[in-house]
Amino acid sequence: MIRGLYTAASGMLAQQTQIDVTSNNISNVNTTGFKKDRAEFQDLMYESLNYTGGATSDISTNPTGIDVGMGVRVSGIQKAFLQGNLKQTGNDLDIAIEGKGFFQITLPNGEAAYTRNGSFKVDDEGGIVNGQGFRLEPEIVIPETLTNLSIAQDGTVSAMNPTTGATEVLGQITIIDFINPAGLTPYGDTLFIESEASGAPIEGIPTVDAFGSLRQGMIESSNVALVTEMVDLITAQRAYEANSKAITTTDDMLDIVNRLKR
Repeated sequence: MIRGLYTAASGMLAQQTQIDVTSNNISNVNTTGFKKDRAEFQDLMYESLNYTGGATSDISTNPTGIDVGMGVRVSGIQKAFLQGNLKQTGNDLDIAIEGKGFFQITLPNGEAAYTRNGSFKVDDEGGIVNGQGFRLEPEIVIPETLTNLSIAQDGTVSAMNPTTGATEVLGQITIIDFINPAGLTPYGDTLFIESEASGAPIEGIPTVDAFGSLRQGMIESSNVALVTEMVDLITAQRAYEANSKAITTTDDMLDIVNRLKR
């Protein structure tokens, strides 16, 4: 019966993690470029009270065995890099990736970070930056004298010179892909950092090969489905309650055993 206490306790801890993950998804339902998490679970090792195939007589063996599980554990929390809905904004510096790829951002320490959040701004030097003021890589500077900024689906950035009426090409936005995007390390602020599990970054031109295309004047919404998350939240709550009930039941049984001599 003591085993039942620890087994149910492991279930409560696992469901608490599920609730934490689901709560984070729900809280970021309106976060641009956010990718939802999914908690994954594995059962723990088993105690074999009678091995499968063990001899039951000189000529027969046990067909099933007796194995008692020891509970559950969280085996991982994986990012789901599914495409979110594209939302029209009309802002020239809002850029959404339709398909595979990430924007590359240079952090203040010089390290590269990656994001699907294409809500960009212009800093005091005309450089394209994200909401935290970190520069887009490759760096593109937009002179204040130019107008009618245009970002093509292949990432070509151009603007019109109002004096001459000519269109000037300012640079090329490239995007990055990974063999295993789920292996990226979350950095916060919808940024991710390369890890050994993700593999090395692969740079490419939008619309070329397997890379996605760019959509100017749009942003990618969170890929969190609120209805699904609410169902997961209710399921986790009920599982948490069931495990707590198992602990209460085991405690009642132990109480009965303790009172047998009275």
